Amino acid sequence: MLKGFKISMLSLQIRIFLSMIVLIIVASILLASISIIQFKNEAKIYHQERLDRKEDAIKENINYVLSNTTYPLSPNNLSLIFKDKIHELSDIHNLEINIYSLDGKLLKSSKSKFSVDAVAPPIPKYIIKLVQSSIEKRFVDIRNSNGKKNRSSYSLIKDDIFKPLGILNLPYVEDDSYYQTELQNFLMRLAQVYSFMLFVAFAVAYFLSSYITKSLKTISDKLSETSLTQKNEKIVLEANSKEINLLIKAYNAMVDELEESALKLAQSEREEAWREMAKQVAHEIKNPLTPMRLTVQSFQRKFDANDPNLKQKLNDYSETLIQQIDTMSSVASAFSNFASMPAQQNETLNVVDVVELTLDIFNEDYIQFIADEVEIVSKIDRTQLIRVITNLVKNAIQSIPENQETKMVLVNIKRDLNHVIITVSDNGIGISSLDSNWIFEPKFTTKSSGMGLGLSIIKNIIENYNGTITFETEFKKGTTFRVSLPIINT
Repeated sequence: MLKGFKISMLSLQIRIFLSMIVLIIVASILLASISIIQFKNEAKIYHQERLDRKEDAIKENINYVLSNTTYPLSPNNLSLIFKDKIHELSDIHNLEINIYSLDGKLLKSSKSKFSVDAVAPPIPKYIIKLVQSSIEKRFVDIRNSNGKKNRSSYSLIKDDIFKPLGILNLPYVEDDSYYQTELQNFLMRLAQVYSFMLFVAFAVAYFLSSYITKSLKTISDKLSETSLTQKNEKIVLEANSKEINLLIKAYNAMVDELEESALKLAQSEREEAWREMAKQVAHEIKNPLTPMRLTVQSFQRKFDANDPNLKQKLNDYSETLIQQIDTMSSVASAFSNFASMPAQQNETLNVVDVVELTLDIFNEDYIQFIADEVEIVSKIDRTQLIRVITNLVKNAIQSIPENQETKMVLVNIKRDLNHVIITVSDNGIGISSLDSNWIFEPKFTTKSSGMGLGLSIIKNIIENYNGTITFETEFKKGTTFRVSLPIINT
C-alpha cells in the first residue's frame, strides 16, 4: 500500500526556502511597482495642477490688461492690446503664451520673431469645437513628443460682458527629471534593503526548514520502507509538534492493521484466484471435450471396414476433432492475453479518426457512426483503443439474432468537458438481469464462440487510463455501452 511512497526532505527544505525567497521577491516587486505608479500619479497631478495655477494667474493678468487698455475690446484689437504685454506676462510666469483669433489663427505669440513660423499653423478645428462646447470653455490637449508629455491648454478670452474675444493657448512641457531622480534614489534604497532581507531570508529559511523537516524525515524514511511483503517497524519518536505526534500514532496503528490485513488479503486472494481459475479452465475445456467424446464414440459404434465411404467419414471425424482442438488452443491464447496485457504505447492521435477507421473492418451495413466533432485529440495507445472499439462492436453484432429483420449498431463519439465519450448501442437481445452483475467478470461465455474475457480485458484497458465503462440494457430490446476516457493532452 505504501511501498514506493517517499517524502524528500531535501525537496521539502528547498520548497520552504524558495517559498520565502519568492515571497520576498514578490513583495519587493509589488512595492516597487506601487511606488513607480505612485510617483507617476504624483507627477501627473503636479503638472496638471501647476498648469491650472499658471493659467489662472495669466488669465487674471490678461483680464487686468483688458480692463485698463485704451483700445476698444474687439477681436481685431487683441494683437494691438497685447503687442508688448504678452512678452511681459511670459517673463513673469515663465511660460510661453499664444493668443489666437476665434477661428484659430495666431494673433500674438510670446516667442521670439525668429522662432515663430512665417505662417503659424492654426488651431485644429476639433479643438476649437471642444473649447466652445465645454462647460468651462477650456480644453487641455495632451500629446507625447520625443519621449516627453506636452500639455497645451486652450481657453476663451472674454471681455467684461463675457463676450469671446479670442483663444488663449499655454503650451506646457512636463519636466519629470526631479521625479525620475527621486524614483531612482528610492528604488536604489529599496534594492539595498531587500538585498539585506534576502540574505537574512537565506539563513532563516535554512534553519526553519531544518526544524520543520527534522521530525518528518524519520517518518518519511519509515514510510518509504513500508511494504505489504515484509514486517514493518513502528516509529519510535516524540516530536515537538502535536500534529506530528498524531501522525506518528496514526502510522503505528496503520502498521498493525496493515500487517493483519495483508495476511488475510493474501490468503483470500490466493484461494479465490485458484478457485476461479480452476472453475474457468475446467468449464471451458469441458466444452470441446464433450463433442470430442461423442465423435469418438460414434466412430467406434459405426465403424465398418467395408464401408465404401469410410475415407470420407474419417475425414469428417478428423475435422471435427481438429476444430475442438483449435477451440482448446483458443482458450489457452485467451488466458495468455488476459494474463499479460501489452504495455501502453501512448501517442497523440485523433480519437474520432481512429474509431471511424476501426469500424471499416466490419462488413455489416447496419453499423452507423456519428461524431459530434471532427477532431478530439488525446494521447492514448492506438492498439488498445482499437481493441476496445472492436470488442464492443463485435459483441453488439453478435447480440442481434440472425433472423431479426431490423438490425442496428450505432457508434457515437463526443466530448464532455475533459473526457471523450464513446457509446456503442444495439437493438439486440439485451442482457438479462441475472447476467448484468457478472458482465465484466473474467468468466467463460455461454456462446459457442469466445472465451468470455473480452469485456474483462477492455475494462482493464479503460481503467488503466482512469476511465470508466458502464452499460444500460433492456432485455430483448438492446444494450448501450458507454466508455468515458480522460483526454490526456501532450
